[in-house]
Amino acid sequence: MNQTEKLRSLLRGPRILAAPGAPDSLSARLVEQAGFEAVYMTGFGATATRLGTPDIGLLTQTEMTEHARNMTRAVSIPVIADADTGYGGPSNIHRTVREYIQAGVAAIHLEDQVAPKRCGQMAGIRLMDRDEAAFRLKAALEARGNDDLVIIGRTDALPAKGAQEAIDRAKLYQDAGVDLVFVDGIKKISEIEAVARAVSGPKVVSIVDGNETVALKASDLEEMGFTVVFYALTALLSATRAVANALAHLRDAGTPEGGPAQHSYADFCDIVDLRFHQDLDERFGR
Repeated sequence: MNQTEKLRSLLRGPRILAAPGAPDSLSARLVEQAGFEAVYMTGFGATATRLGTPDIGLLTQTEMTEHARNMTRAVSIPVIADADTGYGGPSNIHRTVREYIQAGVAAIHLEDQVAPKRCGQMAGIRLMDRDEAAFRLKAALEARGNDDLVIIGRTDALPAKGAQEAIDRAKLYQDAGVDLVFVDGIKKISEIEAVARAVSGPKVVSIVDGNETVALKASDLEEMGFTVVFYALTALLSATRAVANALAHLRDAGTPEGGPAQHSYADFCDIVDLRFHQDLDERFGR
């Protein structure tokens, strides 16, 4: 069973699929080792770890697909990847789909912002025409051909034009034939409830740390009818806080001793699977 087949099997299951966001391959390993069945390759996190900049459309298609390829090599669970706006016109979308398939991801989502896009939690989002966005999703569906890549239609209309526009677009994208729809930019529980009531069928929700939606558990979202929940920023925000605390202690104390809890060297070697490579060297090294 390949990764797309694994993901489709999980999507058909009775339980909501929780996919924590991983900003890089190391974080993706930690997601898998924590017992999650899928991982979300967040564009916000990819941009932060590769460039140290905000998610405002700075990474190119080739940078994102290379990032995805490295992540799929690092884990044995399905990777759901951010594919931004598709990086251009219909031909660019076609290439984007084929590149992500070759990278080994199980799913991508494509959004309806005008390039350059930005994180769905930010102000100033500009949307493309809804019919144009639907045609672009149809181009992506055609591009996958006989492959079984899961394609998610994402709308960023909620923060830009309100809940009704987001709901209307989600339904339009369902009509276009996508496998799931994703209303991004949600910050309130009432917005999640509105989407849950109005949009039937398979759908994605993203819970972003720091807003009131974190009060909802995965079981609550499952009862509302969501198929997948992303926790896009939990790992990234936790990691940056931990690093900042450790460095502040090192600066002030002049030693790492007594600082915040950290993995031991041996624990870290287990995370990156050093034993596998040592075994290869023992058996085949000169």
